[in-house]
Amino acid sequence: MKKRIIKNGLVFTDDYKDKAIQQDVLIADTGEILEVRPNIDSTGLEVIDAAGKWVMPGFIDTHTHYDAEVIASPGLKESARHGVTSIVLGSCSVSAIYNNALDTSDSFTRVEAIPREVMLPLLEKEKTWNTSKGWLEFIEQKPLGINVASFVGHSDLRIKAMGIGRSLSDKEKATEAEKELMSKLLEEALNEGFLGLSTMDNPWDKMDGEKYWSHKTPSFYSTWKERKPLIDMLRRRGAILQGAPNLVTRVSAFNYAMASSGFFRKPLKTTMIAMMDLIGDRYIYPLVATLSSVFNKSFNANFRMQSPPVPFTVYYDGVDSVMFEEFPSGEALRHLAKNLDQRNELIQNKEFRKNFKAEIKKKFAPKVWHRDLSIAYILRCPDQSLIGKNFYQIAQERNEHPVDTFLDLVVEYDKQITWTTTIANDRIEKYAKLYNSSNNIISFSDAGAHLNNMAFYNYPLQMIKRVQASIDNGTPIMSMEKCIWRLTKEQTDWFGVNTGYLTAGMPADICIIDPAQLIAVTDEVGTAPIEEFNNYERLVNRNPKTVSQVLVGGNIIFQNDSFVEGYGKTKKFGRFLRKEK
Repeated sequence: MKKRIIKNGLVFTDDYKDKAIQQDVLIADTGEILEVRPNIDSTGLEVIDAAGKWVMPGFIDTHTHYDAEVIASPGLKESARHGVTSIVLGSCSVSAIYNNALDTSDSFTRVEAIPREVMLPLLEKEKTWNTSKGWLEFIEQKPLGINVASFVGHSDLRIKAMGIGRSLSDKEKATEAEKELMSKLLEEALNEGFLGLSTMDNPWDKMDGEKYWSHKTPSFYSTWKERKPLIDMLRRRGAILQGAPNLVTRVSAFNYAMASSGFFRKPLKTTMIAMMDLIGDRYIYPLVATLSSVFNKSFNANFRMQSPPVPFTVYYDGVDSVMFEEFPSGEALRHLAKNLDQRNELIQNKEFRKNFKAEIKKKFAPKVWHRDLSIAYILRCPDQSLIGKNFYQIAQERNEHPVDTFLDLVVEYDKQITWTTTIANDRIEKYAKLYNSSNNIISFSDAGAHLNNMAFYNYPLQMIKRVQASIDNGTPIMSMEKCIWRLTKEQTDWFGVNTGYLTAGMPADICIIDPAQLIAVTDEVGTAPIEEFNNYERLVNRNPKTVSQVLVGGNIIFQNDSFVEGYGKTKKFGRFLRKEK
């Protein structure tokens, strides 16, 4: 690698209290930053001219499901092209560490909407490891494009310790020997530098495959008593508990907050999804914000929600949506996804339709999907006359109940009808509070999952654009320095990994953007194939010319809207981020 210098850029350093000024960044041939100051002599150096550009640490995406994609396509291009230089996988209790290809695949592919026909053959071909050390050795041999950190999945641990059948039964409890094995495996992973443990209490999360189809993922069946030895170890080691509560009852959110509390003990770093302004449950956002604040201030906790800083817009083909799992009639439809004749017969049943209508219009039932068919718009359908309309409009034209219209269209077209809706973060006036809350982490893209359902790969750029617009309008949400700090150093400090800094002695993981091109950043999506996934099409974000260069370990990986030669194929740029702090 060449010794290089970034000249003439507006540099955003580690401390958001320091005003960004024009400086130069000198990078050693080892990939570390040597100096950050004005007017560094560039004689004999490779120069990156950043005049008119903003130079900042690379972004970190702390909630992804790239566990399969990193094996097949280690460049992780859809994140890297937007300035993300580090990601965290192993989220929501599922990781690809301990178990065979079939059990691992079945724990991922339904709940995370990753194509089983891609993931299962991939794991059958590649998976030779069944330990955290073996996984890490495999990953470190891959031509990583960006940096990778990982949690250990609780479901992965449970299957390994109990066997998949016992781990998926609410009648079975882990024996003392099985709990000891889970603790031993977790400790081994922490010794290798894994961040901690990810868990899941949400009943939506279901298994794929023939044998255990529609069983909830193993973590759901574990009690908090069973988890106690694992949580005690995380607390003792300064590691992290990542979790998701039961999104139907939401009571388990208090368990996570209580686990984090530090009365007469060390606080446990705990992060939970997700702090969003839900259209269907407007009360939940202020409630969660209050809960987080109270526990951190009054219970000596170290508790953080995860917050996507963008409108949470989803796209679905028919009823191929995890959102239907949150109410019984929708759950019944999802259960019959592999037998369309039976599903369609159920849809035609009058009693089923009566129940569906009752459940979808419940005003006070906890919900993530708002279930409002008047703000669900059709994007694709063999009947071109329906495109652009919402289901309520079509129902009015047909003089039908909106639910009948929706279900009839599902029977007629199945996955040929694609529709979209925004379920959260639709009120721009609420962004200032969301962006400034010290009790959340600005993250939660789910990158690598829900490939046809959503795309938030460029969420850091979207946040920067919104903050800059507020500054230009004279009503600043925050300073740009604070915005970039929230997307970089604040997170890496909390997660305890060695990136996110723009200072001497740190790895040169850097993003350079052109503020004049922020206009190109939108929340609109397109499609693009994943070459290594048999050209499987996924939803993507594009913002041409906004990101000028991305550097990982001092190496340029992306510029002029293109990746460098050999990226993700033959050249390794990224590294495994071990928890160090």
